[in-house]
Amino acid sequence: MSFDRNYSVAKSFRLDGKHALITGGGGGIGAGIALALCQAGASVTLVGRTESALRDVASELQSEGHEASIIVCDITDSAAIRSVIDGLPQLDILVNNAGTNFPQPIQDVTDENLDLMLNLNVRALFVTSQAAIKKMLESGDAAEACVINVTSQMGHVGSPNRSVYCMTKHAIEGLTKALAIELASSGIRVNSIAPTFVDTPLIRKIVDTPEKYDFLVSKIPLGYMADISDIVGAAVYLASPAARMVTGTCIRVDGGWTAQ
Repeated sequence: MSFDRNYSVAKSFRLDGKHALITGGGGGIGAGIALALCQAGASVTLVGRTESALRDVASELQSEGHEASIIVCDITDSAAIRSVIDGLPQLDILVNNAGTNFPQPIQDVTDENLDLMLNLNVRALFVTSQAAIKKMLESGDAAEACVINVTSQMGHVGSPNRSVYCMTKHAIEGLTKALAIELASSGIRVNSIAPTFVDTPLIRKIVDTPEKYDFLVSKIPLGYMADISDIVGAAVYLASPAARMVTGTCIRVDGGWTAQ
């Protein structure tokens, strides 16, 4: 058996000296991933539109001794997010977490909501990834860099009233695979995390009746919605040396939804 006897499982999950940029970092899954990456040794830059929310998350991280900074930016402004990333002194990990959803029957989808979801969930993610990958390649440390796309179980299945959301998340799962192949020779790894419904304020606005909650939980074989803490371990793993051979892959944290 060929195995490095000096290998340490604990050390393989460490991110000491790494810097991560997290979009949608002002709360929810983004804030949870920021904390988890910091606990693994990384420093983080939180990007979002609401300064007060970003400051709250950063202050909490800093109070625990972690290195965290914020940048207020609407990532649908391509020039702005490119400038933000170009100005970073270091970038090893990109977490594309920002996204939105407006559940509607197909016949009721407005042009405004269609454009909002396409621009944020797809176009802005592409531009952010493009700028980050350029930064990683120019830094000379690309072999240890990675991109993590937070998609959804809806990037693998269909669901009523989510035609646009499913379309955007399927697109990002495809982009994940394409970038993984294109960037493999540089060493940059690209993967995705596909959560089921996670108990966050955003989801509570959508799952706003007992009937909706019961329907969703009935589709999850494990029988409950996810917590943010259920998602963040996947991000630490994908960002770490433990996932050195993992690229073009999706970790579905969905309680078994897509296994049916």
